[in-house]
Amino acid sequence: MTKTNDRGPLVLGIETSCDETGVGIVRGHELLAHEVASSMEQHMRFGGVVPEIAARAHLEAMTPTLQRALASADVDVSELDAIAVTAGPGLMGALVVGISAAKTLALATGKPLYGVNHLVGHVAVDTVEHGALPRPSGALLVSGGHTSLLRVDDVARDVTMIGQTIDDAAGEAYDKVARLLGLSYPGGPIIDRMAAEGDPKAIRFPRGLTARHDLEKHRFDYSFSGLKTAVARWVEKAERDGCEIPVADVCASFQEAVADVLTAKAVDLCRRDGLEHFVLGGGVAANSRLRTLLEDRLREIGVELRRPRPGLCTDNGAMIAALGSAVVQADLPPSPLDFSAHSSLPVSTVLV
Repeated sequence: MTKTNDRGPLVLGIETSCDETGVGIVRGHELLAHEVASSMEQHMRFGGVVPEIAARAHLEAMTPTLQRALASADVDVSELDAIAVTAGPGLMGALVVGISAAKTLALATGKPLYGVNHLVGHVAVDTVEHGALPRPSGALLVSGGHTSLLRVDDVARDVTMIGQTIDDAAGEAYDKVARLLGLSYPGGPIIDRMAAEGDPKAIRFPRGLTARHDLEKHRFDYSFSGLKTAVARWVEKAERDGCEIPVADVCASFQEAVADVLTAKAVDLCRRDGLEHFVLGGGVAANSRLRTLLEDRLREIGVELRRPRPGLCTDNGAMIAALGSAVVQADLPPSPLDFSAHSSLPVSTVLV
């Protein structure tokens, strides 16, 4: 068992699943350091993340980001109780960089190493702001690569996938709609800003997998491919008719469709399982309409919504350190030093 003080284990977390190099340090539920180096600007001209570029950027950013985190927390590596790193899911090349750095650090210091799940980290990071997660809780993770509806009975041991996207993730749909509207990458923030100036009721876009026949098989699953296509066809027709595209209205109507279906299924899960607490996480969790609508709908049924601040919703090392802390406090054994990256690691596997 890892030795810790009364405030909990001192854990360093490393996150390199996509285009952010994140290093965080927590003690128990207390956040001591949160350092992130992003390579997003290097990907912008390609309209999406290029895996090879991301991996090289992680190599360049790892050491300085680690040094900044240790300095920010005023901690020496010899003081750490454990090291945690994202083992998956994510881009294989990017994951390997983080895992290699974590293994090197663990071997050099003799500290136990924990390879943990990136998605569960998005849930665990809420504990550094709001304390231990009540059991059971629900969770909705929304990002560029994932849209997942979860039941969390124990963030360190027992997380169940209840529903997920069967095609485009919500964040991916935002990027594609932004591209067809001539907006910049990433699409989420700019569509959110444009939507504030538009009418969410101007255009009635479809809500994927909400028809009665869909709910029989996909009650808690999501689909945004049809919505993306509907936006594209609407824009194409308007252009054929010689009409000026009301970009703000399109953004607002599209965003309303996304937020509506995301929150409706989250509420349905809470009702089905009698959940009283719910966590919203992932990069798209910073979206203003999603946060507001989910909070309003959950309040109506007496469910408390826990939301990490926007800076902790995107990929970061703090979320991996927080999950590592939970795993250490659960007295789970460290990962073997020969563990590998898992690009499609299932959410039910919290620790490899």
